[in-house]
Amino acid sequence: MSAMEGTGLIHLYCGDGKGKTTAAMGLALRAAGRGRPVVIAQFLKDGTWGECRILRQLPGVTVLAATPCGKFSFQMNEDERAQTAVCFAALFREAAAAAQSPGLLVLDEICGALTNGFLDTEEVLRFLREKPAALEVVLTGRKPCQAICEAADYQSEIIKRRHPYDKGIPAREGVEK
Repeated sequence: MSAMEGTGLIHLYCGDGKGKTTAAMGLALRAAGRGRPVVIAQFLKDGTWGECRILRQLPGVTVLAATPCGKFSFQMNEDERAQTAVCFAALFREAAAAAQSPGLLVLDEICGALTNGFLDTEEVLRFLREKPAALEVVLTGRKPCQAICEAADYQSEIIKRRHPYDKGIPAREGVEK
């Protein structure tokens, strides 16, 4: 076993700019290209975006997703929030159980799931502390809590300087989704 295989680190791609998921999926593609097993869990997304469609076709890549009510968190009523929390907890546990070492686990938009109270921060932090030694983990999303920032070995903040959405241009297929 090489030194690389014994050292799985934690990456955090955060901020309000475009590119957090794109960076995570690039790393997933790189890992898959080296024959490593990859598990991608998308929180707050349905797993049908362009990158997931192609990554699903690669050997050794598993894509999991959950959007039980298909709404943004600020649009949900209390029942929908409770349903989402149950669904996200199951998704997190399924992804953690499916991840292999050495390999890559991408927890896309998990910061939003944590910030909105859909996941238990302590459960996620416990997993990060106890994960298999050679498992590489990527966390993405806006506004990570301090404890998640401190758990990360890499922290890259993507800052929005300008975005077409501010001019009313919605996410475009093949570019933002």
